Amino acid sequence: MSRGNTSQTTKATLGLRELVFGGEFGPGERLPEVDLAERLGVSRTPLRMALATLAHEGVLEPLRGGGFVVRAFSRGDVADAIELRGVLEGTAARFAAERLESPDELVPLETTAAQLDEVVHSIGGDESEIERYVELNEAYHRGLAALARSPHLERAIANVLALPFATPSAILASHAVLPRSREILLVAQYHHWGLVDAIRERQGTRAEEIAREHARLSRVNLDFVLEDREALGRIPGAPLLAEAARTSTSQRKEELWVATAARETRPA
Repeated sequence: MSRGNTSQTTKATLGLRELVFGGEFGPGERLPEVDLAERLGVSRTPLRMALATLAHEGVLEPLRGGGFVVRAFSRGDVADAIELRGVLEGTAARFAAERLESPDELVPLETTAAQLDEVVHSIGGDESEIERYVELNEAYHRGLAALARSPHLERAIANVLALPFATPSAILASHAVLPRSREILLVAQYHHWGLVDAIRERQGTRAEEIAREHARLSRVNLDFVLEDREALGRIPGAPLLAEAARTSTSQRKEELWVATAARETRPA
């Protein structure tokens, strides 16, 4: 593929993802190729590649007779994606603990965790503070995956992160309006340091469990968001959520919150 075609395909993919995640096309709606090509300023070939890419990511569904429709995501779909990320990141944390050659390799992760400390303890409703947290949080998770020393695992994690709502930062935009956002971030930060400790001590099993609990915290966060329309509206891709996904019960939310917050992940 020529550089020009690659550029057009990237343009089409980014533009199409923005339209779908922004709610320009609702769940179950068929995507009009001709209109989309004109709207995005690309030819049909790169647009079709973009459609195939989003179908591979699970955002679109191919039709038997040709064409694509936008997928609707249930709460269960989102929970499964988060759980799968937890499994993979848990494996990465275990590999990191087992393959650590020197404590010096943890310095980047420790530096990022320390920067997150500063943001977490000063965060309020300021959008710039949330954005800073998102940047640092994503850097932390990239660093964790890199410590696993497994290109295959890094690719698997990248594939999962392409799923809507699966990334560690997918729901963080809602924190500016969530009443319990500070509590969620504090528990998440506790996990960040717990992972550093477990990897340093070469405790692979403990590191894996902390990483999985850390991912499950996103499910708790999801339930809080689903009960707050303003918070839900801040999440990229929120229009893709099926209406049924927005009816989580307070009982389930509280049970998940208590189970996650109460679990000990770092020794005194």
